[in-house]
Amino acid sequence: MSMSISDDKNDFISTVSHELRTPLTSIRGFAQTMLASWDKLDDESKKKFVKIIEEQSTRLINLVENMLSVTKLQSAKDDLILTEVSIKSVIEMVVSIIKNQYPNRNFKMNFNEKNPKILADKDKFFQIMTNLIENAAKYSDDNSTITITTGFCDNCDYIPIQVINKGIGIKEEDYDKIFTKFSRIDNPLTRKVQGSGLGLFITKTLVEKMDGKISVKSLNSVTTFEVLLPSADIEKQARVKCNQ
Repeated sequence: MSMSISDDKNDFISTVSHELRTPLTSIRGFAQTMLASWDKLDDESKKKFVKIIEEQSTRLINLVENMLSVTKLQSAKDDLILTEVSIKSVIEMVVSIIKNQYPNRNFKMNFNEKNPKILADKDKFFQIMTNLIENAAKYSDDNSTITITTGFCDNCDYIPIQVINKGIGIKEEDYDKIFTKFSRIDNPLTRKVQGSGLGLFITKTLVEKMDGKISVKSLNSVTTFEVLLPSADIEKQARVKCNQ
């Protein structure tokens, strides 16, 4: 048993080291070029190199944050703080942030006002929606629309939240794979778009820690991620506990 844990840890460290090396090498390379050839570079080239350094720094920060999240998720300590959370307010905040990152994407939100609040850890729910909506924007076609919706669910124990985008699509045989650690689908777009392969693994783990479920379906390049999280309705929660 200890051997498999050790192997898993070594695999994690090896993969992380590789992921860290790429942006670090890029940052150092462009910084060295600018220092060595500053007087020879025109303003356009300088701006281009600084922009690359900024992008790679952001990639590095996101990767470190994801690694810290994975480390916390794998620890025995459960630090969830479950409260009544408004789906609408959290998603609106997430979309306002991601809009700035992806100005050539459109975002459409459809909320069912009749649905009750969810029972969730607000910070973790924010992270779940950030991962899903950012992922949808990252792999969408230019000028396409990402739709976030809460379907009508009368007297449901779980509230459905869907994030829908049109882009590369996902093959059915890859549905389970994309939720595993360091997994990325291999196609021309994913090779061009940078990512750690940790976001959906973290998302699935957080959803399940809050007694929720997550699934994905993709048809004709339209991909739908659906998250089911427990209703904050006390009677419904009691019914869920009785059925477990």
